[in-house]
Amino acid sequence: MKILFSGGYTLGPVTPLLSIKETIQKQYPDAEFIWIGTKRGPERKLIEEQDIRFLTIASGKLRRYLSLWNFIDIARIIIGWFQSIKIMWKESPDICISAGGFISVPVHWSAWLFGIPSWVHQQDVQVGLANKLMSPFAKIITTALKRNIKDFNKKKTHWIGNPVREEILKGKKSEAIKKFKLKKDLPVVFATGGGTGSMRVNQLIVQAVQHLKGHAQVIHLSGKERPQELVERAVKHFDYYQVHQFFTHEMADAYAVADIVISRGGFGSITEMAALKKPAILVPNPGHQEENVKFLADAEAVLLVDEKTADGNFLAKMIKDLLADDLKKKQMSKQIEKMLPLAKDEDILGIIKYLIK
Repeated sequence: MKILFSGGYTLGPVTPLLSIKETIQKQYPDAEFIWIGTKRGPERKLIEEQDIRFLTIASGKLRRYLSLWNFIDIARIIIGWFQSIKIMWKESPDICISAGGFISVPVHWSAWLFGIPSWVHQQDVQVGLANKLMSPFAKIITTALKRNIKDFNKKKTHWIGNPVREEILKGKKSEAIKKFKLKKDLPVVFATGGGTGSMRVNQLIVQAVQHLKGHAQVIHLSGKERPQELVERAVKHFDYYQVHQFFTHEMADAYAVADIVISRGGFGSITEMAALKKPAILVPNPGHQEENVKFLADAEAVLLVDEKTADGNFLAKMIKDLLADDLKKKQMSKQIEKMLPLAKDEDILGIIKYLIK
């Protein structure tokens, strides 16, 4: 059995697919996996570490507003479609699977053209344009949230929850304390701007760090795609603050040791926090991430920070208040786990059997 995954540019569409790959591989150890991703995205390193063959095609973004870039990106999508057709012809996969991202659109269109069954997974509260374009051609659609079933053809749409990589669940606090050289008696804040990093999150964390002495030690995942001058200056001034550009296997231990996680609002990351029952302060990127975080904040499952109005003082106070409130941390942990159930292996394998029959 040969399975083709697609997704990239950010890690949002990538991490749930890696979880699906793990589940399939346990049941079908001889399965072959291929991945179509972006040329410059952060996904390549993560995917190749999983011994998955990585291919690239041209890609573009279709904006819902007037822009000259739309004309350029339409040309890229057309080129990507022809490249996808070539890959389908050469590789003849049995199934194509995606969790969104514009790189996946020509791939799934090409799969439909060749009669190859495809599976589209919807993570976010708001359905993105890529999934809207792919879903009519998919044989099956799954959603992380029950509420999103109404957004697709109900006859082929199923609510399964969101998959999470098994590796993420296996972090060890004791190992993390050694690995990151942490003090055992001081709470830990793990801050990340997502797969590509976030300049705004980096700014807020650096501004907040100076107010956290004696309250917390901070592990900051800054993102290798972002300028490092700001965070590198902060490292020199605060011995309870450390910065890293990119994590692979270290991610599980960083989560394990964290008392609080600060992140963007991508559903892949949020699902990982839910699986680990981590109290979270989220700084959503304007757009679909705001919908994700607002949905959870309204249910008191996370705390929301508006990147436009917040500053380091505000974030530091929020961190200190939450660290001091054990009851609130416990309630948030329970609520986020309740709202974001994990996809079960049996459901994933059931879909695979349906697609290959």
